[in-house]
Amino acid sequence: MKIYVHLVVIVALLFAGCQQRPTEKTPTVIDINPAKLPVIQPGEAVATVAGGCFWAVQEEMKLLKGVRTAVSGYAGGDLAFPTYEQVGTDQTGHAEAVQIYYNPAVISYDVLLDAFFAGHDATQLNRQGPDIGKHYRSVIFFRTPAEKARVDAAIQRENASGHHQGRVVTQVVPYAAFYPAEGYHQDYYRQNPYNMYIQLVSKAKVETFAERMEKWVRE
Repeated sequence: MKIYVHLVVIVALLFAGCQQRPTEKTPTVIDINPAKLPVIQPGEAVATVAGGCFWAVQEEMKLLKGVRTAVSGYAGGDLAFPTYEQVGTDQTGHAEAVQIYYNPAVISYDVLLDAFFAGHDATQLNRQGPDIGKHYRSVIFFRTPAEKARVDAAIQRENASGHHQGRVVTQVVPYAAFYPAEGYHQDYYRQNPYNMYIQLVSKAKVETFAERMEKWVRE
């Protein structure tokens, strides 16, 4: 019976992965235009990370105190202004990423890094759960030497924490560019609560994140 259930879940995920695309049968209007990036506010800082399908990562970051907003998009590749379909081919070099706009007076970069690791399995190379490919890799894009030092320290903390059986394989690379994803990907977790992938994969991931970061989750 357990084997049968597992097979059903695997088949369902094959047809409901993070790489699903909009269809003509979808009854609502789908915004395929790139979202607009927020204007950075005085005293605000920006961080860019990638940890698997951006639907869950965006939701996780938006739960945190001190985070004004987070945007799903693409980073780490060679092609300017890529589309979801192009990134999904695994040929552009991009990762599904999230750009976070936060108040460092409320939540520090160090806490954001800890939250990033709490939200995904950083020991998996080029995959997260059922999502396989370089565009699902774990990456932190640092903007300054000081940020890189803090990222390195966060990875050391994570490796020493005992949270994982393996070592952290998160890439640490200089920030170059972030391209916002199409409008229909923004707040996908909240806008599509009954989506099969959200129900089978993202929901558990976000709920686990909220438990681990309980002190920092908005009330």
